[in-house]
Amino acid sequence: MTTAQIGLITALALVNGLVLLGLSTVIQRFFGIYNPGGMKNETYECGMKSEMNAQVQFDIKYYLFAIIFIVFDVEFVFLMPWANLFNAAAPGTRGFIIFEAFIFVGILAIGLIYAWRKGALNWHQE
Repeated sequence: MTTAQIGLITALALVNGLVLLGLSTVIQRFFGIYNPGGMKNETYECGMKSEMNAQVQFDIKYYLFAIIFIVFDVEFVFLMPWANLFNAAAPGTRGFIIFEAFIFVGILAIGLIYAWRKGALNWHQE
């Protein structure tokens, strides 16, 4: 397949997507029901009247904890290729593969210790 053919297919796909997007917008404008009101614009909370404003600020600790969880969750994804490579590797290179994995886990452990000392894992105010 030549570059011109790839470019033509890409352009057609882009035009097709834009046409479908425009068509769905036009159909919604003609047939959609737009009836705003005070009751429809209120905050909805499980069928009950809201007790507070919807714009509540969460403590930054929740976000930090979530980011730390994602980092260590992604660590597993990066260790899986090492495990697969370890089984398929020659016996002489297995020690090097283990060494690389320990370096990777060691860097992540340093990050965990840093977060722990900074108090990112503490839930209670001190």
